[in-house]
Amino acid sequence: MQKLDAKLLMTGLLAGITAALLVLGAAAQPTLASILYAASALPVLIVGLGWGNTASITAILTAAFLGTISMSPMFAFGMAIFTLAPAGWLAHLSSLARPASEIGGPDHLIAWYPLSDILLQLCAFVTFAVVALGVIIGFGPEFTDQLVEAMTQAMSSQDPSMLPDPAALEQLKRTMLVLLPIIQGGTWVMLLFLMYYAAQRIVSASGRAKRPREDIPSSLRMNRNAVFIFLAGIIGCFIGGVPAMVGATVCGTFGAGFLMAGFASMHLRTRGKDWRLPALVLAYLSTVMLLPLIIPLIIGLSDTRRTVALTPAAKAKSDTPDNPN
Repeated sequence: MQKLDAKLLMTGLLAGITAALLVLGAAAQPTLASILYAASALPVLIVGLGWGNTASITAILTAAFLGTISMSPMFAFGMAIFTLAPAGWLAHLSSLARPASEIGGPDHLIAWYPLSDILLQLCAFVTFAVVALGVIIGFGPEFTDQLVEAMTQAMSSQDPSMLPDPAALEQLKRTMLVLLPIIQGGTWVMLLFLMYYAAQRIVSASGRAKRPREDIPSSLRMNRNAVFIFLAGIIGCFIGGVPAMVGATVCGTFGAGFLMAGFASMHLRTRGKDWRLPALVLAYLSTVMLLPLIIPLIIGLSDTRRTVALTPAAKAKSDTPDNPN
């Protein structure tokens, strides 16, 4: 465990203030809300990866306190479960390590917590956060009905011919009930992982990184057990009611994990090829449509494994060694 000292506490305090300001900026600027809100995880991740758990916990508590006094306790709770707590947990997992000999490796190396397990826990954390938010705001048929009606009224005010017929309107309401959790969960997993990747780059460049920088194309994969969770989410979508909404959230969060793993696998498979750049550009441009996303998703589902980063024991600086399994 780390000892409490003024430097660690001050570092965490400054990170918490920065995170709180970014969240408050998101509330004041709706056009940049998603980006600013996700960016609030970056200060917590940076101090957690570079200075340890004490600094990240201080940052989380500071940001939550500022959110409580500036807005409301519920606002601070939402901020905590959506960005602060996931960021602190990701930083904690990234700092876990144990002797490689315990998993059959050489005695002189240290094995770090697998990136596939970090991604798995990120998906699970975001699933819980989205479900909790849905309970708080009362997400359900009434919520989506009001949302769809507001959207149709806005469209009809501009062009009355765009107003859908009653049958199409009912179908749209049922679709939105499942589509919104998928989009919310999937988007948030990708944004938080992007912040994690950025924080790793920043901390590595500063020389304070405990965990070595990993080659994302070769190491970013989903855990094999995630396939069964994703399958359970798909089944839940067909049950209806609350299971359908929870299942849709699981499909969105874990589907985003498999999607990122699929793109990472595509980067690895095209490495060194002359046609790599146009192929990757075409792959990313095609993601604006839903159907082409099935290809990287299938690649991610078919290539599940756990890759463990190894470093010499003398260079490992993990302050909380643990079992990566």
